[in-house]
Amino acid sequence: MESSDLIGRQRKLMGVSLSLEHMRNVDRGEMSASEPDIEEGVEGSDPESRRPRAQPGIRGELGNVLLLLFLYVLQGIPLGLAGSIPLILQSKGVSYKHQAFFSFVFWPFSLKLLWAPLVDALYFSRFGRRKSWLVPTQYLLGLFMLYLSVRVDSLLQSEGGANVVTLTALFFMLTFLAATQDIAVDGWALTMLSRENVGYASTCNSVGQTAGYILGNVLFLALESADFCNKYLRIEPKATGIVTLSDFLCFWGMVFLFSTTLVAIFKRENEPGKGKRKVQEETQGVMETYKLLFSIVMMPTVFTFCALLLTAKIGFSAADAVTGLKLVEAGVPKEQLALLAVPMVPLQILLPLVISKYTAGPRPLDIFYKAFPFRLLIGLEYALLVWWTPSVKQEGGFPVYYYVIVLLSDAVYEVALYSMHVACMAFHAKVSDPVIGGTYMTLLNTVTNLGGNWPSTVALWMVDPLTSKECRGAVGQSCGSPEEAWAQVCIRRCCLKASCFCMKAEVSVPVRRGWSSNQCYLMSLNAVF
Repeated sequence: MESSDLIGRQRKLMGVSLSLEHMRNVDRGEMSASEPDIEEGVEGSDPESRRPRAQPGIRGELGNVLLLLFLYVLQGIPLGLAGSIPLILQSKGVSYKHQAFFSFVFWPFSLKLLWAPLVDALYFSRFGRRKSWLVPTQYLLGLFMLYLSVRVDSLLQSEGGANVVTLTALFFMLTFLAATQDIAVDGWALTMLSRENVGYASTCNSVGQTAGYILGNVLFLALESADFCNKYLRIEPKATGIVTLSDFLCFWGMVFLFSTTLVAIFKRENEPGKGKRKVQEETQGVMETYKLLFSIVMMPTVFTFCALLLTAKIGFSAADAVTGLKLVEAGVPKEQLALLAVPMVPLQILLPLVISKYTAGPRPLDIFYKAFPFRLLIGLEYALLVWWTPSVKQEGGFPVYYYVIVLLSDAVYEVALYSMHVACMAFHAKVSDPVIGGTYMTLLNTVTNLGGNWPSTVALWMVDPLTSKECRGAVGQSCGSPEEAWAQVCIRRCCLKASCFCMKAEVSVPVRRGWSSNQCYLMSLNAVF
């Protein structure tokens, strides 16, 4: 979500001809042989560069690493919030076609290659090449989140059900801004850190985005749930959670505005560091950048690798996009799914750090290939889990052993997922020519994101046509229409549990304790529709 796509920007140290020739060397697998020539050429032009250089180490750039980590955390917040909306929509009985439509919210990270060269080419040199985009983009993110905090509740509870089209448009703009911020941060990472420590950029990316996504998704869903808060955080029960979606958006909007002001005032670009090579950056025009991008794509090996990235995740699409929604549809509370994600937090943060040790060698994609079949097998196990879930449900909910199985399944799946993700990021960072590193890395990471998004959207779109529905407890009903499906949602929420009202639009359906499921179903269907 990711937002792991390192920028569309252009570096030119010694001209396009050298850049293209060096990329051809990369295409032939000669990256390691050509790098010393570039460094030698740069150092040879400056007598000072011939002097022995102190190796800065990670401690010498700890401040820059922490700043990058914080910026990636901020980037993960809007992605996490956007990821929580499908679970909220599913609890409101939204169709899977609407879920597929909302999944376009995550596409900006797969399409940012289209405007990344603009971010690379247009900037104010006095203010800073990366800050020229980072600062205004983060200000817009903060302001847009404040605007959403005013509108989102009415859109989720609008007449006739959730306004999915407007929600999609607004959250698409939010992730578009986050993708633009990602372009600027990824580009800055390549120059903020020394050549010796630039590998930590991918670690900051993975850890920071994961932490931000958890804050915006898991933490929000937990604090928004009245059941979760009453059970774990409160002494006296209340009807609502500790925070609402509006409150959460408002808080993080203020954080964005405040932190961006600090970065704009106190952080300078290209600050000289001890033992750090100074990278000279020159920017080509926008058209030249697009031509260079086209030259990269036309390399045979790059073209083949892009085809692999676009198709590799087809087998994981249903497991990634549909599993959680199907569990909510089967009656698993979304706040319980959020609670299950809490033990995963240390694993999600530590996995990139552990896996990066095995991807630092000359063949980082070996981990990708080894994790691939295991991830496919776990996807099949997820299908069995979805099939098994309705039969496990008891009157008071789901037994403890069910949640243990879900948690273990998620843990194993996370290991396979992060093994593939970190391996890809390490490979992209390794083969990206520092002369044109931004453009090269943007292409590879953008194609990676697109290869995950389009199969997920197609999988969600195909759920309804491929699903046969049966209304449990409603004799003679098929649940084939949206109206009948929603009436079944009413049964799942209220019937046989307590006196409550099942609401859609402005019509309420009274549900009384002791009704049979069929009585509740027919009452819901007749009164609401």
